[in-house]
Amino acid sequence: MKKYLLIILAALISATAVAQNREMLFQEFFDGSSMPTGWTVTGLGTSNWSISATNNAGGNPNELMLNWEPSFEGLSRMVFPAIDLTGVASVTFSFKHYLDNFHNPSDLGVATSSDGGVTWNECWRESFSTTGIYTKSLDIANADMGKPNVQFCIFYEGNSISMNYWYFDDISIYTNTNFDLGINVINVPEHIACGDHSIGMQVTNYGITEITSIEASYQIDNQEPIIEVFNLNIPSLETAMLDFAAPANFMPGQSVVKMELLQVNETHDDDASDDVLEKEINVSLGFAERIPMIEHFSASTCYPCVQVNTAMNEFCAAHPDKFTYVKYVTDFPYPGDPYFTQEGYARQYHYNVTGVPQVFFDGAETVSATPNEDEFSSHHNMMAPFDIRGAFHSEGSMIYVSLDVMPYADMDGLTVYISVNEKTTTGNVGTNGETEFHHVMMKMLPNADGTPMTFRAGEKEHFDFNYDMTATFVEEMNDLEVAVWIEDYAAHYIYNSHFLYETENYPYPVENLILTENEYGEENLMSVSWDMPADGNPVGYNVFVNGNLVAAQITETEYTFASDFGRFYIVEVQVVYDNDNTSVKQLVTKINTWMITENMADEVRLFPNPTQGFVSVQATATIQNAAVFDMQGNLINTAKVSGKTFEMDFTDFNNGVYFIKLQAADGKSQVCRVVVTH
Repeated sequence: MKKYLLIILAALISATAVAQNREMLFQEFFDGSSMPTGWTVTGLGTSNWSISATNNAGGNPNELMLNWEPSFEGLSRMVFPAIDLTGVASVTFSFKHYLDNFHNPSDLGVATSSDGGVTWNECWRESFSTTGIYTKSLDIANADMGKPNVQFCIFYEGNSISMNYWYFDDISIYTNTNFDLGINVINVPEHIACGDHSIGMQVTNYGITEITSIEASYQIDNQEPIIEVFNLNIPSLETAMLDFAAPANFMPGQSVVKMELLQVNETHDDDASDDVLEKEINVSLGFAERIPMIEHFSASTCYPCVQVNTAMNEFCAAHPDKFTYVKYVTDFPYPGDPYFTQEGYARQYHYNVTGVPQVFFDGAETVSATPNEDEFSSHHNMMAPFDIRGAFHSEGSMIYVSLDVMPYADMDGLTVYISVNEKTTTGNVGTNGETEFHHVMMKMLPNADGTPMTFRAGEKEHFDFNYDMTATFVEEMNDLEVAVWIEDYAAHYIYNSHFLYETENYPYPVENLILTENEYGEENLMSVSWDMPADGNPVGYNVFVNGNLVAAQITETEYTFASDFGRFYIVEVQVVYDNDNTSVKQLVTKINTWMITENMADEVRLFPNPTQGFVSVQATATIQNAAVFDMQGNLINTAKVSGKTFEMDFTDFNNGVYFIKLQAADGKSQVCRVVVTH
């Protein structure tokens, strides 16, 4: 009898444990370009909801968008497909949203229905009037729970003119749990420069139990995990950001960041499926200043364009040298702008522009037709994987354009676009009352298709173009500007842009940049030297070490700085010319290795060295990780090892000098030089 009681008790405990585990009942990330199957709009605003190729709400593109136009006043519901909640007493509903508000508040809410939408039971409602990103999680345990066909909706109520756009993403409906903390975001950008970076993760308490302590770790590739304990309070359904005290060091290439919850409240939570999260990080050699690219579609026959043109002119005047601008004029509204061109139409087709005015920042449509300061600032504060510099000048009707692009990462499938604009035009007056227009595109070089490119990190690319502007709408050759941008055409994403300098004095970069190591007593120094440009008259040179300006407008052609053993260094030199014109930064990379001397021999021994294949490693400490770098500091290979003696295979390596970075169990690391000769 006791045996059967134990079996029954075990079954009850097992059933309870299953009931407490979170079950995902419904999820939608809006990854497609069209409205998901089964989603419908009821009430007003039936044509205001669509899928937008943006990520304003904080998820990944795409996302659900509610547009203010055509304007309506009242209630609009976005209704989800019905789900079966038989036997489910309560659920948690969570989503992300972003409001771009115009003026006055509007209500947002969530409701449920189990009778096909005849009756809606309101679960939550809140009034919003401030532009920003929001997240919401709420428990729902109303009369619709437990029914076989339950519909959920997000509803808007108000005058749609009060807001510009409202975006929604990452909608989840799941059963409640007793005790569950999950990782939902790794707080490291997808694209970063090599070096030390702060690292963190966002966690959410999906359970009922309050979280008071967390033991968590992060790991970069196969390096030793970094473990930290966080004492804090996270109530049910609340989210928190955990920032590790120890920064992470990233080398150029691709790295995988792994986050893991080791213990929660000094034990293990009920659901281990969300305790581990990984993210691939693209690590570049460095970054350049981001200059947002503004592409503006307008026409002199468009009456609403007048207000936007005025606002854009004021915006540009308030942000000098912080933007690149091209205005494409369209052939609508009828009869269209007199300066319309087929090259402008190609960009219009690219963005599927069917009405004006429309403004794009870096390939993404703005959340409002007029400039948004927060949106523009967020773009400008990003860093870019390309440095762009160049110049143009005209002779008669001919324009001559030259530019350099320095890539900081390997990137394929991109296009370099060049637009010759006229700063101010007066000959394309139409019917909207305006008498002058700005940044109007006259010609794209070589054409609207641009120049397809494959970029390799640290390898400068140069471009030269010339064109006779006689056949264009140019009014004055001395009133031109040239905009350059680098774009992923398929993704509608612009990585960086720049206006070229208007001068015959091209900003040539330095030549023969060399980085060497020097030993002076107990100091560890590195020196960078270069040759002045073959042409041009430099005012001075700016020197950057690992992205930081360390010397401004020096006139010498060398610079020495203190460095640390085993650290990877990127040194860039930029030429400064008259009027503060600058060249692209030429760069050189190297790992500091000069301290590998005889006094290291007792700790690590490599043999044979030079080698034609395998190298035996003998160390006095237990080694856990080994990484191989070339002379430029590029990561070639990594290996997870365990012990004081092991072998590494260099059979397939080209002849040359390589560096092995060994990491011991106590966290100490050491760099050793290996020479490969086949």
